Amino acid sequence: MTENDPSAHDPAAPRQPESGRPGGWAGSPYGEQAAAPESGGTPQYSAPEPTYHAVTGADPSYATPNPWSAQGATAGQTQQQSVYPPPNPYAQPGYAPPPPPAKRSGGKLLAGVALVALLVGGIAGGTVGYLTGGSSGPVGNALDAPKPAQQTGNAPAGSVEAVAQKLSPSVVELQVAGQQGAGEGSGFVISTDGYILTNNHVVEVAANGGQIQAVFQDGKKAAAKIIGRDPTTDIAVVKVDGASNLTPVELGRSDDLRVGQSVVAIGSPFELAGTVTSGIVSSLHRPVRAGGGQGGQETVMDAVQTDAAINPGNSGGPLANMSGQVIGINSAIYSPQSASGQGQGGSESGNVGIGFAIPIDQARRTADTIIKTGQAIQTYIGAQVKDAPQGGAELGAITAGSPAEKAGLKAGDIVTKIDDRTIDKADTLVAAVRTRAPDEKAKFTLSDGRTVEVTLGGQPVPAN
Repeated sequence: MTENDPSAHDPAAPRQPESGRPGGWAGSPYGEQAAAPESGGTPQYSAPEPTYHAVTGADPSYATPNPWSAQGATAGQTQQQSVYPPPNPYAQPGYAPPPPPAKRSGGKLLAGVALVALLVGGIAGGTVGYLTGGSSGPVGNALDAPKPAQQTGNAPAGSVEAVAQKLSPSVVELQVAGQQGAGEGSGFVISTDGYILTNNHVVEVAANGGQIQAVFQDGKKAAAKIIGRDPTTDIAVVKVDGASNLTPVELGRSDDLRVGQSVVAIGSPFELAGTVTSGIVSSLHRPVRAGGGQGGQETVMDAVQTDAAINPGNSGGPLANMSGQVIGINSAIYSPQSASGQGQGGSESGNVGIGFAIPIDQARRTADTIIKTGQAIQTYIGAQVKDAPQGGAELGAITAGSPAEKAGLKAGDIVTKIDDRTIDKADTLVAAVRTRAPDEKAKFTLSDGRTVEVTLGGQPVPAN
């Protein structure tokens, strides 16, 4: 019982019930996880209505004893006697405590308790006068306060702000038009004289007599033309006419990326040029078909997965580390509505936290070849491949004179590893080959335990 409970002083008075306490949730707050649809959609979760269990009525376990009650009180007493105030253990000898206060009548005491109860009730109900009534103190108003000091100095090194300041002048919006329609995407400057790196699927609509216009951060516009493109890696290079003194990006490396490290994406989602988003590297070596899943098996790329917000129009823009170095080209997003990754995407595409970027090591090699020769070189082994039922990549027809034939690989062989990388399906094998340069040597481990060393080949990609 509490100090304000009338039954503390009058056994005939009704006991005030103790307030109940809510119980816990009934079951998991998220419910059972539904199975993911076969189309690759995101699992759905059902959230049941929360159920509370309240404890009602008086509960003796919550009664609070009076710490000042006199020892030896009997059950029949209507009022507990107390020692007030408590003895002073430090009093000098001969000190006599003052007499206890005069006993008041039960009626006055009950009235006092009722007044205290009303005051407590007012506080609990939030109707205390000083919260809603007037005050003699000064009135404060945030609108009258002066503005804080203006920000000065450079952005902190390693911050998203610093990366944005470094990269934004080099990122362009590409507006593209051709016989098959029009669209837009992103790109970034890689040379002072106007070479721009982007995705093939951003500019392919302008491949046969179409138009490309580059829009820079400061609003300036310039016509551009395709230098070369590679549909198998979804990479293209365009060049701005008459450009000079442009600000190129700094290229990083993608072979030492770590899952969990922070990254920044910049591009023009939905024509919103210069949009900056940030996130982390969610996964590495993710086999994804270039062009948003529109291409065939020969277009599989070994993607960097990120949760940085990427939307239609981000395609071709940079994915950078926190030093402002470009470590990937944003190329595709996963879209549960269409059950496929979308690059520039359709109207159903949108960010769900699963985006994919082409590793910059692969893009750099392809772009360099395009600028020097006008066409890309594709790394290959010369064998058809399909998923093996028991896991791995099963080889089909072997091209005569190909690297696969020269290494002694046969139709029906099942590849389970390339060097230290596990091969779980056909697309993984294609992606692993694509990341390597022609003439590199790779050790193929087969399901029967044999190992075969293959010298990877290179073949030109037809120019369009």
